Amino acid sequence: MRVKCVLCEQIEKVKPYSLLAKKLRKRRIQTYICNECYERISEKTIERRKNEKF
Repeated sequence: MRVKCVLCEQIEKVKPYSLLAKKLRKRRIQTYICNECYERISEKTIERRKNEKF
């Protein structure tokens, strides 16, 4: 199954019978984010949480 990251528009292949593929097929509203974007977002979130303005 081919999926596209909503942030960087990178196309990746996901095994068609994996749990992620099943979730994406079942709920079309749910979007896919690649690992690189997910890690980048989580790092920035952790930095903002350390700040008192979060």
